[in-house]
Amino acid sequence: MFPKLTPVTKNIIILNVIIYVIANFIYPNLYPLLQAYFPLSPNFKSWQIITHMFMHAPLGEGYGIMHILFNMMTLWSFGPVLEQIIGEKKYIILYFLSGLGGFVLFNLWNYYEIHQLIQSLTSEGINVAEIFQKANIHYSGSMSISAKTPLAVEQSQQLYNELVSPMLGASAAIMGVVAGFATLFPDAKLYMMFIPIGIKAKYLVIGFVIISFFLQITGKTLGIAHFAHIGGAIVGYIMARNFVKNQYRIN
Repeated sequence: MFPKLTPVTKNIIILNVIIYVIANFIYPNLYPLLQAYFPLSPNFKSWQIITHMFMHAPLGEGYGIMHILFNMMTLWSFGPVLEQIIGEKKYIILYFLSGLGGFVLFNLWNYYEIHQLIQSLTSEGINVAEIFQKANIHYSGSMSISAKTPLAVEQSQQLYNELVSPMLGASAAIMGVVAGFATLFPDAKLYMMFIPIGIKAKYLVIGFVIISFFLQITGKTLGIAHFAHIGGAIVGYIMARNFVKNQYRIN
């Protein structure tokens, strides 16, 4: 089921597991420090652009341990093959740029939604700077908001939630790896749990991207950053195509 682990893939999996154990059993304060917040949130730190790729849902919350288990199993399934084909250096570049692509696309969508909320709240006479202040995870003052209409109350809560809700996980980077694999081996048949027939890799990735786009646009996200997955897949596809195109270039 799983190919032999290659050096880079093995080290990425080990690092993810080590950080998960430390964050859940030794130093839980790693979560607010290393998971990524919206770049304009008072909780955002520049290093989170990278570190969020090594954080996964805490035990007993959200998807819990299944989050890291599914991600690492997927990486183990596709990573070694791609790593051997394109080489360790290009594989590392593809992995992290896919993760960054996911971060950028997800937060571009967040920016659109937050901008709409800010405009609406401002027209309601709400001081949005007050909401940004209260969204700081270290804030300890009053949480009351000067909203007088049901709409303003609802949108104030929505803005607050956007500013305190973190993004975490290696899913975007791993989707880049899966998309890279599908680009190099588009007709490879993949077998998934509960599906008795093989699905070509190219159709699986295309279908996943379409479904993710639909779920994000309709708001049926279930706590999943679907646009991050799409961003990772796009970057992985572009980079894998570029690697193939330049494979036999003579310098």
